[in-house]
Amino acid sequence: MTTTTDVRTLMRRTIIDMALRRQRRGSGSTHEFLRERTTMLQWPDLTTVLSPVLWAVAGAAATRLYMPERFTRDLDIVVGVKDIEQAYGKLSAAGFTQVGTLSIGGSRWENHQGTPIDVIEGHEAWWPMALREAQSNQDEEGRPVLTLPYLVLMKFSASRTIDLGDITRMVGLADEAALAQVRNVFRLYAPNDLEDLESLIWLGKLELG
Repeated sequence: MTTTTDVRTLMRRTIIDMALRRQRRGSGSTHEFLRERTTMLQWPDLTTVLSPVLWAVAGAAATRLYMPERFTRDLDIVVGVKDIEQAYGKLSAAGFTQVGTLSIGGSRWENHQGTPIDVIEGHEAWWPMALREAQSNQDEEGRPVLTLPYLVLMKFSASRTIDLGDITRMVGLADEAALAQVRNVFRLYAPNDLEDLESLIWLGKLELG
């Protein structure tokens, strides 16, 4: 029986194989653009709303710490599954409205201005550590953001085309110390996927030339 994991693995390897055949050294954006770090998109500050629940920014709003900012309409955050009901209660008390559910586990909320916030449930065994490390990895507004290893692992698990593109750009721009941390997390939580990770790192480095 084919599982969702099997489908994601097949799709990921198909995309990686295609990219490895076609990618050319230095075929991406300029170095100046790739090293830009901006915070043009503004998001609600949930620090006081959710305290003391541990949470972290994920998705495109998190990637801008590690690569050029890209447009997104919603703010993705992750909360550990054991704290999810408490987080929902705090959001509701602060005036946020639940407007839908997420297929990956979690729900979508909006504030009074209609800004969408996706609250993702962190089910995997590595989420408690990921959320703890995020508390000391903050963006310019003081929001906790997933560290690079766990953001890569999260996007790798999703394996959508946009996630794989984000991974190659982030790891391509990362230095060797940061890449060592990414590899260590994969050795702990996704050892069977190290080969695919190395392929994504290689593709990212090729873009830089």
